[in-house]
Amino acid sequence: MGVLVNGVWRDEELPQEATKTGEFARIDSAYRDRVTADGSSGFKAEAGRYHLYVAHGCPWAHRTLIFRALKKLEGAITVAYAIPGLKANGWTFENHLAFPECIPDTVNGFHYLYEAYAATKPDYTGKVTVPVLWDKKTKRIVNNESSEIIRMLNAEFGGIAGDDTDYYPTALRPEIDQLNDRIYRTVNNGVYRCGFARSQEAYEQAYDALFETLDDLEARLGRQRYLVGRQLTEADWRLFPTLVRFDVAYNSIFKCNKKRITDYPNLLNYMRELYAVPGIAETVKARHYVINYWSIPRVNTTGVIPKGTPVDYTQPHDRARF
Repeated sequence: MGVLVNGVWRDEELPQEATKTGEFARIDSAYRDRVTADGSSGFKAEAGRYHLYVAHGCPWAHRTLIFRALKKLEGAITVAYAIPGLKANGWTFENHLAFPECIPDTVNGFHYLYEAYAATKPDYTGKVTVPVLWDKKTKRIVNNESSEIIRMLNAEFGGIAGDDTDYYPTALRPEIDQLNDRIYRTVNNGVYRCGFARSQEAYEQAYDALFETLDDLEARLGRQRYLVGRQLTEADWRLFPTLVRFDVAYNSIFKCNKKRITDYPNLLNYMRELYAVPGIAETVKARHYVINYWSIPRVNTTGVIPKGTPVDYTQPHDRARF
């Protein structure tokens, strides 16, 4: 997606994201400030104060759209949606007739995401990624780590959020954290470790770990309705963005081709149930996934984008049997 070096855009990758053995090693997010209910962090949870920069194709950004919808924060937090496909200047925000669902940046008028990073720190060096949580009051990025943004949306907007459901309840946190850790390493990021591996050994290690976890999740969901028993939690919503992208992108372009989600009856029906939760279908844009992943030059050198989008999330599910 390109990087900034001392505030100057370069259409290249960070060399430190590839290890000597060919493994893909994701760099940590750079901005880690927090929004808090009482404002003790310097960023108080307030309606109308915050703005999200996202791309429908990105699973990490998808997490934040899911929690914005679940918590009914659409009226409190504005969003700019990048048009799909990897562009020469990175994530791009503009009016595009082919993608009317991609609302450009009406807050700052940024055309490229890197402008938000440079506005926050003029000499910034590093990756330019979505999601970005922007503070309109201080005119800077608060956080660009999706796992932390969804925790803020879940817990810090009491009295502002239209739904008070807690997706990270105290009693379930140890189990949620354990699941999150494994699913992130082997599934959420595991598909990238397959797709961006630079050696056969690194690829096969990531591939084996990915499908070992998917097999275990299939068995787990054969015993219970959700990942942590009988209630939806953060763990489910962190897994979901990977599931909806798997058959249209990861299975093919990232060489994760042992099985599709369609070949896992429990995971398939579980994915369909989550898709049917009110507000979630609107966050799912399968065609964007095809365009974005097949636009990555290092895995598709020709740049030819598949015409089809072979997925249907709308079929009935069987999860009510639990």
